[in-house]
Amino acid sequence: MKKYWLVGNWKMHGSLASNATLLNAIRERQPALSPYVDMVLCPAFPYIAQMASLVEGTGIQLGAQNASDHLQGAYTGETSPRMLKELGCGYVIIGHSERRIYQGENDGLMGRKALAAIDAGLIPIICVGETAEERDKSRTHEVLARQLDAAFGYIRTAHDQVIIAYEPIWAIGTGIAATPEIVQTEHAFLRSRVAQRDPSFAARMPIIYGGSVKPGNAASLFSMPDVDGGLIGSAALNAEDFVAIYQSLVKTCESRAD
Repeated sequence: MKKYWLVGNWKMHGSLASNATLLNAIRERQPALSPYVDMVLCPAFPYIAQMASLVEGTGIQLGAQNASDHLQGAYTGETSPRMLKELGCGYVIIGHSERRIYQGENDGLMGRKALAAIDAGLIPIICVGETAEERDKSRTHEVLARQLDAAFGYIRTAHDQVIIAYEPIWAIGTGIAATPEIVQTEHAFLRSRVAQRDPSFAARMPIIYGGSVKPGNAASLFSMPDVDGGLIGSAALNAEDFVAIYQSLVKTCESRAD
């Protein structure tokens, strides 16, 4: 059966105490995980070791919010994807729009980071998405194609495992989620774009959606045929909401299996 993913991006939130409390609350509400839906939590860097210990044996997987495009060297302040792997991470978010906006990251750097993550044994979650202005000017597909092409210019698709996250910038943290129809249209475009390089890879490549996903809209978003899960921001900091979204995704899996 096809796999799905729910990724919680905790961003720059948390403390030793609140991390443990949030994880305990998630586990109380969802003591057993579906074998078909991976739950991945991405805490801030200082708490990765703590979270690796807390999730051990739970089935919950660990990810990071960023990584260097270098595996080692004189790069003060950077974190190698090898270090993240050693700490217990299996995933890393690459090219999040907030990194692009606030740290000036570009498409080429995103591709190099994705390749370094793969070389270190991590699964990169590659973020792509357009601004409100770009959508208003009907440039969405131009932007998505540019971002994807930059990433896949580095990735060896025949051998690599990656996850694409469509996160329209105009929907992140705004409370305005894209409609299911918009999400499906853009996910289908992303898949078709990758298919131009590698049709078999594109068919199995997970594409998840991020942008104001909530318990109230999760089921309709996940019902779209090219949506393979979610990248969750603010709702991931609320155990009740996050578990409700996870359960919506599990129900989608079960309905498609019937």
